[in-house]
Amino acid sequence: MTRFSSLLLSLALAAPAFAQNVGEKPATRDWPFTLKAVAELQNPWAIAALPDASVLVTGKAGRMWHVGPSGARELSGLPKVQYRGQNGLLDVAVPPDFDATREVYLTYVSRGNALVLARGTLDGDRIAGLKTLWQQTPGGRGQPGGIIAFGPDGMLYLSVGDRMQPDTAQDPDNPRGKILRLTRDGKAAPGNPNYDKGGVRAETWTEGHRNAYGLAFTPDGKLWEHEMGPRGGDELNLIEPGKNYGWNEVSNGTHYSGLPIPDHNTRPEFEPPKLWWTPVIAPSGMAVYEGGDFPQWQGDMLIGGLAGSGVALIAGDGSDQLARWDLEMRVRDVAVGPQGQVWIIEDADDGTLYRLVPN
Repeated sequence: MTRFSSLLLSLALAAPAFAQNVGEKPATRDWPFTLKAVAELQNPWAIAALPDASVLVTGKAGRMWHVGPSGARELSGLPKVQYRGQNGLLDVAVPPDFDATREVYLTYVSRGNALVLARGTLDGDRIAGLKTLWQQTPGGRGQPGGIIAFGPDGMLYLSVGDRMQPDTAQDPDNPRGKILRLTRDGKAAPGNPNYDKGGVRAETWTEGHRNAYGLAFTPDGKLWEHEMGPRGGDELNLIEPGKNYGWNEVSNGTHYSGLPIPDHNTRPEFEPPKLWWTPVIAPSGMAVYEGGDFPQWQGDMLIGGLAGSGVALIAGDGSDQLARWDLEMRVRDVAVGPQGQVWIIEDADDGTLYRLVPN
């Protein structure tokens, strides 16, 4: 082997492995489940499964319901929100110790257009003692992100969208386009890559994101995120501390104006996605499956699709899209209950909460 061919081989071995485009894989109407309608709700946005197999569901207009065997009960004690476009009352999540604490975490866009993380407690039919833990400064327009995930390290992970100001995703002093790692009290978490620098830098876990509407941990402790691309280029990313995922310097999509964006494989300093979708599915909501209803999905990821009109099943190591089911509806969120129940919500003014029942 010549010196030149040895150099080419070493460069090939060192080159990053770029993801496959799974957007052209067809969806199927052959479902391994049936859809059981549970409740019809006004503009539902996010689901949190509770240990007793009931669920909390947010409505973007600023409403929330506790849905159980007796039906949907509306909760009081909620914040005033900026209800417009993608803004409003967003995610709801409960921590692993919910049985003891009754804590409920919410994200919403305030009347001042800032993304807010808040915490209260579920007390009967109300959210009691709601308190702001973190507030975005400056605010923004649309694409708020606002997805919450609790890590095995006891910390809280929060996605912040670029708020339709894409250049700010590369500004280390602006929270837009970041995934933050916070304590459960909303403070910068010790051990963050730039914890000693203070401010937004101390809170930041990763940067260079567009609009993350999915964030979840797999059983091996890895954090996965998906985000919508512009025109093409939806992404599934493995989130690792300190990395920059490239938006808006790179994307496998193009600007809405039609102007090109350099592909991920042109800028190796940015972390590429593990999978990407063109045509897009507009991913929204993500849950990792653990339970008994669908044992064949153990450890895999379920992702809702707005443009994809259904649910995608992704291998737990992020290596492939195993299936995509066309449900003929825009799916806003997906959740998995403690015994393995799967819940989805329809993105509509009067959207339905469904449970997926095994065939």
